[in-house]
Amino acid sequence: MQHDDLDRSFGFLVTDVTRLLRKVFDGRVRSLGMTRSQWSVLAYLYRSDGITQSALANLLEIAKPSMARLLDRLEAAGWVQRRPDSEDRRAKRVFLTDKAGTVLVTMREIGLQTREDALANISREDRERLIDMLIAIKTNLLNLAPAETPANGGVYAQQVNERPRKASGAGSTPQRGQSVSE
Repeated sequence: MQHDDLDRSFGFLVTDVTRLLRKVFDGRVRSLGMTRSQWSVLAYLYRSDGITQSALANLLEIAKPSMARLLDRLEAAGWVQRRPDSEDRRAKRVFLTDKAGTVLVTMREIGLQTREDALANISREDRERLIDMLIAIKTNLLNLAPAETPANGGVYAQQVNERPRKASGAGSTPQRGQSVSE
């Protein structure tokens, strides 16, 4: 049986790079008293503040009861607030608080440093080519994914579009669209 060189396997490399980025970032934000699950929730809320609790669970691929417990802890820490949905009384929308703004700024700084460390010794041009190639690969995969699956980004787009118009006013957070944890 022939074995591929896993060190050069696209899938393994992408998985390993993702795992290692998370591990390094996780270690660096540990001083904030946050778990990986908690900072992931804050990062996703930063991108789509005010989405429903259920949609957030789907985005993070977390079971709804687990998401509820995670949000309980984040709410107790003062980082998020859940509010009733104005159109669906069964749904709760999740918003970042002003207190989360400070944590997000620190997470952003740690994320930028982690990214710089990961891309050290790679030219600006090669970095841009890498990003362009990853975007192309993502687009190819989105086009292959069935419309109803979260993997295709359609669920994310739907959740972003379902956000209320008014943001929570998380004060000193970085500009929307900038990555917090990359």
